[in-house]
Amino acid sequence: MTDQNTEEPVRPKLSRLGVIIAFLPIVTFLALAGIFWKQLTAGGNPATLPSALIGRQAPSLNLNALEGSKRPALIDAAVKGKLTLVNVWASWCIPCRDEAPEIMAISKDPRINVVGINYKDKTDNALAFLGDFGNPFAAIGTDPNGAAAIDWGVYGIPESYLVDANGKIVFKRVGPFDPASIEKELMPAVEKALAGKS
Repeated sequence: MTDQNTEEPVRPKLSRLGVIIAFLPIVTFLALAGIFWKQLTAGGNPATLPSALIGRQAPSLNLNALEGSKRPALIDAAVKGKLTLVNVWASWCIPCRDEAPEIMAISKDPRINVVGINYKDKTDNALAFLGDFGNPFAAIGTDPNGAAAIDWGVYGIPESYLVDANGKIVFKRVGPFDPASIEKELMPAVEKALAGKS
């Protein structure tokens, strides 16, 4: 009969410090995730992101016309002295398609001059977009490389800026307009600007 050694292997015990070190990456990750989540949700509606340009003079406009649109180029003279909504859009932008009927409706308000910046788009596609949804713009400028969008502080399209008759940006919307945002956000800004309180 052979004598078998049945001793169990000795397992090292984790010290309290070892347990803490083992869980430290998980705890750190969860804490950072919580902070980031709070920052993302603290601002409320991302459509009303603050802009460093609110209350400042609008950037100068000197954009070539969208050929074939039957609209003039978007230059400073197209907005000078008028309450103007500058809408940044593109044919490839799905939310721009959702917003198109609302921009058309806004353009029918005689108090508001609506102009467009066509952002990083192909001419044929932009013209097809206007053919499908209508052309609400008094002037359209092309921004093929996005330089004008950078000047305007565009986060992502569609974006719209309300510029008062003195050339000051008084309102900004990130994302598409819908009937509620027009009624509750844009129109109060329009009324305020027309009353000279912007």
